[in-house]
This record gives sequence, structure tokens and C-alpha cells, in this order.
Amino acid sequence: MEAHLYRAHPVLDHGFIRVVDYMGDDSAIVQAARVSYGAGTRHVQNDEGLIRYLMRHWHSTPFEMCEVKLHVKLPVFVARQWIRHRTANVNEYSARYSILDREFYIPAPEQLAAQSTVNNQGRGEVLTGEEAARVLDLLKSDANRAYDHYEAMLSQDGQQGLARELARMNLPANIYTQWYWKVDLHNLFHFLRLRADPHAQYEIRVYAEAIAACVRDWVPLAFAAYEDYRMGGVTLSAKAIAVLKRRLAGEAVTQEASGMSKGEWREFVEVWG
Repeated sequence: MEAHLYRAHPVLDHGFIRVVDYMGDDSAIVQAARVSYGAGTRHVQNDEGLIRYLMRHWHSTPFEMCEVKLHVKLPVFVARQWIRHRTANVNEYSARYSILDREFYIPAPEQLAAQSTVNNQGRGEVLTGEEAARVLDLLKSDANRAYDHYEAMLSQDGQQGLARELARMNLPANIYTQWYWKVDLHNLFHFLRLRADPHAQYEIRVYAEAIAACVRDWVPLAFAAYEDYRMGGVTLSAKAIAVLKRRLAGEAVTQEASGMSKGEWREFVEVWG
């Protein structure tokens, strides 16, 4: 982790993540577990085995012994999605006191996608040609025009100028903000499980991936267990387990006979065929 400390890892066109402080490591997780669980974990022979045991059985408290504080620069619309993870401490750059820079997130051409026709939250085919050029021109011109008006409202040439806390409301959601974000490892793993997932929105996923690269170096044993049991694992419902048992016994089970909804069955089939 020392190699990442104070080093800005670029994300998107103007963003970054930077580790500014951290506490604990794999050994802190193990130490906490052996104090907390005592005889319950004496059969585990090594630190890696103990960490995997804790992850496998959802023992979260030992992972909370590790904390990391990040300095993040990100577009406002990404920040509003990110802040839904309420199990962290956040202090954001204030546009009430300071003037925001003229920096906007403008997607790369390969990220300009149409609305998905099957997923209300997702993207469809990538825009091309004249349509892509039209959208990029609108994004750039609208952002710059809004910032021009922001500056004009703040101007004190011959007048008092509008208060910063009011002028900021005219800025677009793709302008960049910054914050310090402090979180423990247990809740960070939850954030990464959702936001580093391939189905997550690209603009927040790339931040999660950059953070994950730092976490992998910080707590390699815990991160390997997280990848195995959380990112790479599958949680089964009681109904899904019953279907698997019936299949292993040679029975052909249909969705109607499974007791699952159509959505549950579709997700089950995607994993188990």
C-alpha cells in the first residue's frame, strides 16, 4: 500500500483516486479474529485459511479493523450514485465557499451508447457517425455555456455578484467535484462487489476497479478471499439448492415445478444451465 500512498491514479478524463491514509492489513484482520473468536478458530492452521474462513462465514467485524481514506476527483453525477453507499465518512469540496474549475466529463466515443431496449438502467448499442458527433457537440457546448453563465453570475464587475451557493445550481451534473472518502474494509468490499461488477455503470466501475487494484496490494489474502467468495461466488436460495439436488438425482425440473419466479429461474439457468 505504501507504493500507492499519495499517488494519483487517473480515472476518466480528469478524475483520479489517491490513497491518503490507511490502517491495518491482513495481519490486523487475523489478530482481531483470534481475539474475538478464540477457540472457534483454533482449527484454522494459517492466516490465509482463517481469512477465508471469515469471508466464507460472513464474519464481518475483523475486516472492519482495516480502514482506508481516499481522495477522489469525480463527476457530480457519479458522486451522487456513489454517495448511496452510506457506510463511509465523506467530506466534499464545497462550491458554497470555492469556485469549481471548468472541468467536465465528456465520454470517449466508445462510451456513447443508446438507451437499452431491455434494461431501463442500462446501455444499448454504441452511437456512431453523425449521431455520435451531434451528442458530443451538445455535451461540450452545453457544459461550457453553463460554466460561462456561472462565471458571469459570480462576476463582481460593477455589481455585487450572485452568491456562490446559488450560482452553483446552474452547473451541469458532469462537472467534477472532489472528496475525501474514508471506509472500513468490510464496507469497501461491499462497494466493490456492486460497483466493480461488469453490470455496473461504466463511469463508476472504472473508479471501483482503480480502488480494487490498490486494495489487492494492501490486503492480498483478504482480497483473494473476496474475489473467490463474493465476486466469483454464487449465493443460492433454498429453492435453488432443492432444484440442484433434484437434478443431481436425475430429475428434469422445470421453472413451474421449481417454485421460483421467472426472474429467479432465468438467473439460475444463467449460472447452472
